[in-house]
Amino acid sequence: MTILPAQISDQMAQLYQDMEKGYDKIAAKIDFSCNGCQDNCCDSYFLHHTYSEWAYLWEGLDQLPEDQLERYNKRAQQYIIEAEQALAANQRPQVMCPLNDDGLCGVYSHRLMICRMHGIPSAMTRPDGKKIEFPGCFRCQEIVEGNDDIPRLDRTGLYQRLVKIELDWLGDRRRVLPKVKKTIADMIVQGSPPFLADIT
Repeated sequence: MTILPAQISDQMAQLYQDMEKGYDKIAAKIDFSCNGCQDNCCDSYFLHHTYSEWAYLWEGLDQLPEDQLERYNKRAQQYIIEAEQALAANQRPQVMCPLNDDGLCGVYSHRLMICRMHGIPSAMTRPDGKKIEFPGCFRCQEIVEGNDDIPRLDRTGLYQRLVKIELDWLGDRRRVLPKVKKTIADMIVQGSPPFLADIT
């Protein structure tokens, strides 16, 4: 059983809904869709960094039938092996996400932030004021090629909200807890976040 308080869970759900709205708005402006794409972003290697997203992912995993969860766990174990082999060879891992079932996410409503925003052009402003731009996936880059004014989803406020959720939940404990730097496979195999059973 996960330990994410109802208030934090509701805030995560609202944040994710707002991400989807922002994504859909930009996608519509550039006439972008994943339909029929031969590529699959679910084999992209991403590390995730918040206990809130980790716990919210497990909120979704906890709702799955036991056999489905076990299947994802076995895939996740294999993912970790293949990713470690690639990293040891100084290569960026390209392994299918263990939650991917024939192109569909097994916990779609609980998928993580980067899973929701990857694909379209976006940007963010770092705390030091530097602006970073993300070009979007290969298909998206082909669609917007030659455009002088490319619409972008501003991730800044979304990241700030996620940080606030994390701080509100963990409070001072965030200073002593280990930093999160995990793939989805790591989160599946390790179970819901440790160290947090006393946080309500």
